[in-house]
Amino acid sequence: MSLNDEKKRIVIKIGSSSLTSRLGDISRRKLEKLVDDIVMLKDEGHEVLLVSSGAVAAGYRRLGCLERPTSLSEKQAAASIGQGLLMEAYSERFISHGYTASQILITRSDFSDRKRYNNARNTINVLLERGIVPIVNENDTVTVERLKFGDNDTLSAKVGALVSADQLIILSDIDGLYNDDPRNNPDAKLLEHVTEITPEIEESAGEPGSSVGTGGMRSKIDAVKIAMASGTPSFLGNATTKGIIYDAVHETAKGTYFTPEGQTELDNKKQWIAFNSGPEGEVIVTDKASSEISEHERSLQPKGVHYVHGHFKPGAVVKLTDMDGEEIGIGVTNYSSKHLKMIKGLSTDEISELIDTSVKEAVHINDFVYHDQLAIPLGS
Repeated sequence: MSLNDEKKRIVIKIGSSSLTSRLGDISRRKLEKLVDDIVMLKDEGHEVLLVSSGAVAAGYRRLGCLERPTSLSEKQAAASIGQGLLMEAYSERFISHGYTASQILITRSDFSDRKRYNNARNTINVLLERGIVPIVNENDTVTVERLKFGDNDTLSAKVGALVSADQLIILSDIDGLYNDDPRNNPDAKLLEHVTEITPEIEESAGEPGSSVGTGGMRSKIDAVKIAMASGTPSFLGNATTKGIIYDAVHETAKGTYFTPEGQTELDNKKQWIAFNSGPEGEVIVTDKASSEISEHERSLQPKGVHYVHGHFKPGAVVKLTDMDGEEIGIGVTNYSSKHLKMIKGLSTDEISELIDTSVKEAVHINDFVYHDQLAIPLGS
C-alpha cells in the first residue's frame, strides 16, 4: 500500500535557510507556510515529527552578533535565545490550527546510552500517538563539540530510525540530488529516484553551500544512507516549493526520492549499535575467527580474541578488527575488557576455571553489525 493510502509516521527535517530571513531572524512567512503544509498532513491523520534547525540563526542577532558566530560558546548562547523564539513561533502557528507542538532537546549521549535511547523513543511515541507534533533539535546550549551529531540531517535520520518512521523528508535550499553540482554545471540533471548510494553519488556530493546552516549535500547523503539502512524511504527537496511537504508524502513533489531496495534492514537494536552507540574499545580477532564471522556469520568466541584495546564494561559496543587492522564490524561485548584480556584465546572449559560465567560468546552474532551495514563511518 502506498503512502497515499495509509496513515504514516513522517519525520521532516527543516534547515536553517528554510526558516530564516536574509538578516538571520525567523521568517514568519516561511515558517507559517511550512506549518500550514504540515497541518494538511495532520488533518489526514498522519503522525508528524519535526527536526528543526534555526535556533542559532534565530538568536545570534539578539545576542548582538552581526554575523553567525563561529565560537562554540557564542553559538550556544545564541541557541539559548533562539530556541525559545523558534518554539514560540511554531507553537503559535500550530495552536492556530488546533494542534499542540512539544519541544525535545537531545544530545548525542542520549542516543549512545541504550536506556536513554529507549526512553526517548517511548516519550516520542506517546506524543505522536496523542496527536502532538514533537519538534526535535540538538541541545546546542550544552553539547560539547566532540559529542555533537554534527548537523540536523544526521540527527533527522537517526530520529527516523528511533521512531520507526515510514518516511524521512529533508528540506533544504536545493531541489534534490543532482548528478553534478548545479551551481557550477547548468547541464546537471536532477535524479528523481535513487535506490542505492553509489560511490559516484558520494563523489558528486558537494560541500556545505549555505552561510546560514551547517549541512551540505554530503551530510544529506550520509543521512539518507542511515535512513536506507534503517529501511526508511526518504525525500530531498526545496523548502521554498509550494506544497512541498504534502506533495512529498503523496509522491508528487519535485525532488529526489530515495527508496531502499535489496538492502538488509536492521532491527531496532542493530540500528542503535550501528548508528548511535559509538565503540568504547577494540577487539582484534584471529584469522580463523575473522573468517568465521565474515564468511559464516558465527559469533565471536573468547578463543578467537587475539588482543583487546581500551577499557569497557559488559554490554559496551566494541569494534572488531582482523589481524591486518581491517574493520569487520561492531557489536555488543558480553565481557568487560578486564575479563576479556584474561580469557582471550581460551576454550570454554579453560574459561570456567578462571571466571564464573554461563556466557559462551564474547560477541554474539545477533548483537553484531558488519562494516558494510554501518552506512557512514564510525563516530559520525
